Amino acid sequence: MRRDPVGPGQESVWDYPRPPSARVSDRHVVVEVAGRVLADTRRAVRVCETSHPPVYYVPREDVAVDLLERAPGRSVCEWKGAATSWDAVVDGRRIPEIGWSYEDPAPGYEPLRSAIAFYPARVDRALVDGEQARRQPGRFYGGWITDEIAGPVKGAPGSLGW
Repeated sequence: MRRDPVGPGQESVWDYPRPPSARVSDRHVVVEVAGRVLADTRRAVRVCETSHPPVYYVPREDVAVDLLERAPGRSVCEWKGAATSWDAVVDGRRIPEIGWSYEDPAPGYEPLRSAIAFYPARVDRALVDGEQARRQPGRFYGGWITDEIAGPVKGAPGSLGW
């Protein structure tokens, strides 16, 4: 693996910590699906982990929870704990596993309690300060790639062992 050069105004995912950090951000985060605003906040928790683009967790008070239903199945993060999956249901259309949350996060990750993260690949728009975020490669990951991020990022072919 060779690090991408870091340009002006960029940060490298290789400078992010492991275990990941979780800090409240004042960035304007908006998530849209099926013509509806699913989330809109300036107080998302930005989680940064070595080799991954940031993930934004939106406080439940800033999410249109009436459009969400708990999904079957769960996953576990070695750092944050057990995650709950969420489906979106908009005008009778179900979008499966559009996001996830930590209802009872592990110690050190309390700011994530009940906040919901969304997969950029499964929504129509995931915006950070007006910029459309791109999906993190791979089937499982939910990072938000913006122009301020230098990689390479985990999830691309050949990155499994990173």
